[in-house]
Amino acid sequence: MSLLFAPECTPFAIAAVMLAGLTAIEILAMLLGFSISEMIGKPHAPHTDGHEGVTGLLSWLNVGGVPILILILLILGFFSMTGFVIQAIASAFWAPLPALAASIPAVLLAAPMVRASSRMVARIVPRDETYAVDLSEFVGRTAEVAIGPLDQGLPGRVRLKDSHGNWHSLRAKAAKDQPPLAGGAKVLLVDRAADIFIAVFAPDELLDTARSSLGENS
Repeated sequence: MSLLFAPECTPFAIAAVMLAGLTAIEILAMLLGFSISEMIGKPHAPHTDGHEGVTGLLSWLNVGGVPILILILLILGFFSMTGFVIQAIASAFWAPLPALAASIPAVLLAAPMVRASSRMVARIVPRDETYAVDLSEFVGRTAEVAIGPLDQGLPGRVRLKDSHGNWHSLRAKAAKDQPPLAGGAKVLLVDRAADIFIAVFAPDELLDTARSSLGENS
């Protein structure tokens, strides 16, 4: 426990605090209908422009393959974890290393962990992220209110599948003439303003058609 507050562990303690803070902010933002991950966006795959060494490293870390917030959380988490482990082992056999001396092997050990974890995450996360398809594809589709009720205030969230059967979580508000749309309600996305969709109650005939289509496909 003493290592947590030791000067030799300051870089790893800072990384742990940043990890906890970013995670808490993202959870709070999602409850309010926002997403820090979506605001930051997905990093573009690195291009080669004469800096093959840096580009190769970024590509090796899977930059561009997962949302940048998740990549940041992985880097902070593994750097903090490996740093504390290094200092604990050094303390057990002799004495804690200077912060800089411990940070170098922590970075070297964390890098392959970040790479392996980001590749695993990339297989899962894009299936539930809006950057995987064009946002305009969702206008005219039915969805279910996941975080609501939806009104004309802060946006909530709806869930729906795209044409490939992948789930997406979208920010949405109720249309101006709509009463609050409760959680679990089936809604129709009729428009969007930037990345916020406008929803109305889904007409019964539209839901009946969707059920019939599902029955035929099964």
